[in-house]
Amino acid sequence: MFKSNAMAYEVPLVSAHYLQMFIEFMVGRGVSRQALLEGTNLPDSLHDSHLHLLSMKELLMVLDAAQRFLTDERAGFEFGQQLDLQGHGLLGFALLKQKNHRELASMVVQYLRVALPIMDMKVSCSGEELRIELHDIWELGELRSFIARIYMGSIYALTSLICRQLHVEFDFPSELDDSGWSQLAPGASLTFAGRCNQVVIPLSGRPARDDDLALAFYLANARSRQDVHHDEHETVVARVREQVIRHPGRDGTLERVGERLGMSPRSIRHHLKLAGVSFHDIRSQVRQTFATRYLKDTSIPLHKIAEILGYSDQASFTKAFRGWTGETPGDMRRSVSRPSLR
Repeated sequence: MFKSNAMAYEVPLVSAHYLQMFIEFMVGRGVSRQALLEGTNLPDSLHDSHLHLLSMKELLMVLDAAQRFLTDERAGFEFGQQLDLQGHGLLGFALLKQKNHRELASMVVQYLRVALPIMDMKVSCSGEELRIELHDIWELGELRSFIARIYMGSIYALTSLICRQLHVEFDFPSELDDSGWSQLAPGASLTFAGRCNQVVIPLSGRPARDDDLALAFYLANARSRQDVHHDEHETVVARVREQVIRHPGRDGTLERVGERLGMSPRSIRHHLKLAGVSFHDIRSQVRQTFATRYLKDTSIPLHKIAEILGYSDQASFTKAFRGWTGETPGDMRRSVSRPSLR
């Protein structure tokens, strides 16, 4: 989806909440925050991490640093298991009520696509099995297997609450014997050097948890009901932001975004307001990021950039850009000092 668009790597996309959790995980393994954040320009402490968003470039820099410090190949999977119902936020508790395995898989995929848009997932059904298959959409390179482990760990943590006898398949080899991995995923079988990265869920059999006490136990250990609503609003913010990133031009209006999300503009405004942001703010932030990259990294004419970003004319684009940065698009392009851009 994003492989051909380098500018998308600069767009704020992933909640810093996940980075905070990952840093805490790494600190527990003896790696300092400073070592992980060196060269990223990210602050040592991210206040209001649920509201702060990271670009893929920032996130991948931290993960790349972490991978250099890790010697245990299971670490990514282990961290992914921390991204369980509470790790993702209480919106995930809806999964506990879902007893239909196909619907469960669809909900897991839909939720992870919004919360962690690093890898894409494909759901397919074959005979008595349902598969969730991972796909690299960001050209992750050497980080692909590490990030796949994180996703697999999270999918396992979410689906094992309901499904038994999961099968986890990785497309990379392992240096450990079966016992080295099986202790991390009780009730699941794992294979390596397979065809792809996927989780296979049996469609038959009883759910692992089907009593109210299990649900009550998890809810008793969760945050307040107020946080449930907060997470719902933040999820809408993430979904809206993702749509605007995919469609930064004229298809990125509130009405068009609402159509693709199956929500009314009024409902979107309501959720965004309660999350403390506006649609105008989100769209302006995305447009500014894309515009800056176009101006610095390409020789596309200004009127064409205005058209790509959905402005009626170059003058409207210039006015908006001056409001964001205090300078005109021409000023920024000249500051790059590229002869070909004169």
